[in-house]
Amino acid sequence: QIQGTIFPAPNFNPVMDAQLLGGALQGISCEKDVLIDVLTQRCNSQRLMIAEAYRDMYGRDLITDLKDNLSHHFKEVMVGLMYPPASYDAHELWHALKGVDIEEKCLIDILASRSNMEIYQIKEAYLMQYNNDLQQDIDCETSGHFRDTLMNLAQGTRMEGFADPSAAAQDAMILWEACQQKTGEHKNMLQMILCNRSYQQLWMVFQEFQNISGQDIVDAINECYDGYFQELLVAIVLCVRDKPSYFAYRLYNAIHDFGFHNKTVIRILIARSEIDLMIIRQRYKERYGKSLFHDIKHFASGHYESALLAICAGDAEEY
Repeated sequence: QIQGTIFPAPNFNPVMDAQLLGGALQGISCEKDVLIDVLTQRCNSQRLMIAEAYRDMYGRDLITDLKDNLSHHFKEVMVGLMYPPASYDAHELWHALKGVDIEEKCLIDILASRSNMEIYQIKEAYLMQYNNDLQQDIDCETSGHFRDTLMNLAQGTRMEGFADPSAAAQDAMILWEACQQKTGEHKNMLQMILCNRSYQQLWMVFQEFQNISGQDIVDAINECYDGYFQELLVAIVLCVRDKPSYFAYRLYNAIHDFGFHNKTVIRILIARSEIDLMIIRQRYKERYGKSLFHDIKHFASGHYESALLAICAGDAEEY
């Protein structure tokens, strides 16, 4: 069941939309409100059809025109909406790996949360867009157990739908030992279990871990490990338990801990807009007392704010 905030627009007419966008982009001053109204109120597959109609009509690429006419974070939002989901993830991973500084948190957000199928599509898009192999780039640009865990996730070989209660206690014991011993071999075992067992299996493993150690697995990982390796392991556990809660937590951090980390906010809103952004909003409100709508309004401004709020499909009464 889809719990997104953006749905296919009824009575959709890509030619009319392309005309609207053309008019908005050609004018002396770019009509940004028109761009927001069209692009945030159509689902991704409709936007791709608009881009095709736009090319037929004007002989130009819509993404290029958006880039040429817009600036700063507003540009990032509008352009980001035009990528198919796998291409958008590939684009974000490429910039996280090849930018001036490696953006570890972006790598964590994407690779810890995507399904096997999504990872497979991301790797294909990455190869097509950048003529590079995602796993090779991870191998070159990151290091240590953090790299090994990312490499494992990027294989997209997690078991699906399978659960074996008898193996859960055994896995939990291995995880517990890994938190006690902390040797390289134990770290490998730890990430192997977290990256390859099915979500159903891991639910049982975490329960067993609690029984054996009297401690929640997240607390144990936080106590025993540090750095991005620790952050990645915790992200996997949180995604297994409840993905919308994980993204609510990441949005809250991005908005409050980093003085509004624009890239993270934009990436999560766009990537989850047709999947579970509605539930992420609910979790955010439950956990932090203020609505996501309220916090975006508080920290962003101008057309950038309007675009984020339109994707968030914020409830004005929540504000």
